[in-house]
Amino acid sequence: MRSAIRSSARRLTLAFLLLLFSVVDIEARPRVRNIIFIIGDGMGIGAVTAARCSGPGANGQLVLDTMPVTGLVKTHSAGRLVTDSAASGTALATGCKTDNGSISVDPGGRVLPTILELAGEMGKSSGVITTDTVTSATPAVFYAHVDSRAREEDIALQLVESRIDVAMGSGRRYFAAGPDGRKDGLDVLARARRNGFDVLLDAPALAAGGGKRLLGLFSFDDAGPRLESMLEKTLGALARNRRGFFVMAESCLPDKGGHKNDIALSLRGVNELENALRCALRFAARDRHTLVVVTADHDTGGLAVQNGDERNPRFTPAWVDGHHTGNMVAVYAYGPGAEKFTGTLDNTDIPRIIASLWGRTLGCAGNPPPAR
Repeated sequence: MRSAIRSSARRLTLAFLLLLFSVVDIEARPRVRNIIFIIGDGMGIGAVTAARCSGPGANGQLVLDTMPVTGLVKTHSAGRLVTDSAASGTALATGCKTDNGSISVDPGGRVLPTILELAGEMGKSSGVITTDTVTSATPAVFYAHVDSRAREEDIALQLVESRIDVAMGSGRRYFAAGPDGRKDGLDVLARARRNGFDVLLDAPALAAGGGKRLLGLFSFDDAGPRLESMLEKTLGALARNRRGFFVMAESCLPDKGGHKNDIALSLRGVNELENALRCALRFAARDRHTLVVVTADHDTGGLAVQNGDERNPRFTPAWVDGHHTGNMVAVYAYGPGAEKFTGTLDNTDIPRIIASLWGRTLGCAGNPPPAR
């Protein structure tokens, strides 16, 4: 009898210790407070491989290669195997599939809540930055809702009326009145200022700007700001919020290089993303409550890396065509919650996983959140 009692007591003690250790482990894990979401537009695996091959030696390492967690992502849209940036961006922003050309509305035109808007509802700060126009498809899907990506004047209006704290890119013509500005003649820049935005129009203004809300509209020539400097400024602004933040940063050049079959432009885009990623990882390493996720919205050009020749001993690029492809793309993650981004994912999984790490849900009818 005593032996049975002792055995039962030992089992209860062991169960209690296991429960205690699991609670301590959960409490010891850093909470995910901030998200830095980096998108390489059109940055297929071929573009990443080519960037690696263009580095020192044939086995040059990228910053992407240091990310501890990787996976693969399916990119098809609601009705097409080959997506465009609007539909794939909508999937990455809302967790829902839609038709090509649509900006965070479903195929029936209903508004789809975005992960950036969820951040705002939670009291977090938010931002989007891009080397493309700030009203183009990839940034727009995080803060706007329209049936066509071509409605950039409407998207600009939605931006300045949204709860977003930082938005940077090009596209001043969609905000400014005058002969070279908006067709409707509205002065959306004036409206932005009334809504509390500091409007920044060049690199010196970016360096000097220090307001709580920032709208940067730049020309990305040789004197323009780089993605890394925009991200550094944005992180400084958003990190003031103790509840955390969400920021999306886009490098658009892999897509532009893929469309033109221009390997130099594609490599420039990957390198631009790499520099911004360094900035993001430095911040995340210091903060310990920041998850960094990197992916592409789709592959452009179907770039393959082949053996070099006498003119180019490192590698020879071979392109399928100048359009998007249905190829899967990679996802990379670092920080608390990174382990959830392994395996083969759908692009809709990514924002829903992020929402789940915040203890929230993000999804749509017929497309339930993933069980991960």
